[in-house]
Amino acid sequence: MRLTSLGEILWDLIGGQELLGGATFNFSVQLSRLGHDVSFISAVGDDVRGRRALQMAAQLGLSTEFIRIVDDAPTGTVSVTVDAQGQPSYVLHRPAAYDFAAIPARPLDPQWIYHGTLHFIEPRMRALLLELLRHYPEARRFYDINLRKDSYTVPLVLELLELADVVKLNDDELVQVQQMAGTTHASTEAFCRDYVSRFHWDAVCVTRGERGCAILKNGEYAESAGISVKVADAVGAGDAFAAAFLHGLDQGWPAARIGAFANRLGALIASRPGGVPEWSWNELQEVG
Repeated sequence: MRLTSLGEILWDLIGGQELLGGATFNFSVQLSRLGHDVSFISAVGDDVRGRRALQMAAQLGLSTEFIRIVDDAPTGTVSVTVDAQGQPSYVLHRPAAYDFAAIPARPLDPQWIYHGTLHFIEPRMRALLLELLRHYPEARRFYDINLRKDSYTVPLVLELLELADVVKLNDDELVQVQQMAGTTHASTEAFCRDYVSRFHWDAVCVTRGERGCAILKNGEYAESAGISVKVADAVGAGDAFAAAFLHGLDQGWPAARIGAFANRLGALIASRPGGVPEWSWNELQEVG
């Protein structure tokens, strides 16, 4: 699979540590580890954090060809607080260099384009996304909602939902999206079927923490049970899940198999600190 991702690379400031992350960056690293060709479009500042970010991204196996170095803003950071259950909350610090990304001159020819939400609260980056979509109209579009406080608006989210072919969201975001669109549903399945019809998506996935996930794909609905692990922190677990979910879609797996596979990778990442901890295929098979 050839995928282009557009979004943030930043440093997670957690308990006195600085860990490289950003939802789009985390997703891109994990999809690359799953064997796919990833072109990650972002930017870092011309500063110490930026140079460290580029060096570490390369060490993690992700191409840095399309990560710009800019003078307009410092390398992005986010303060992360983790609660007793390992669940993170985020405070983003802007201006940030990732808001000055640019489409590369070299043709990309992606089969998929991936993005979240927070990058596009900045009008310049929303325009960049629309330009990317115009350049590659045949590419399928994967929108991982990833709502962050003060980093989205209702019109923006609804526009991105309209543009998507595949959507991933968590159960809290499901409630928020229903409020935005003025809808109610008796079950997760009812939500999925209504919104696939409403927005003409190919597939949708709802993650539900320890309760696993629900997936609707080509009319086939399946719920996959969660996997119990000792959570170090949940930073990056949803991004790893998203990469595994898309991997399964690309492989043409049935919904239940995709859910089980994505749950395993998400649980493995949650059991280790940081957004992109190392893992092996043998370890992944042993989860659960």
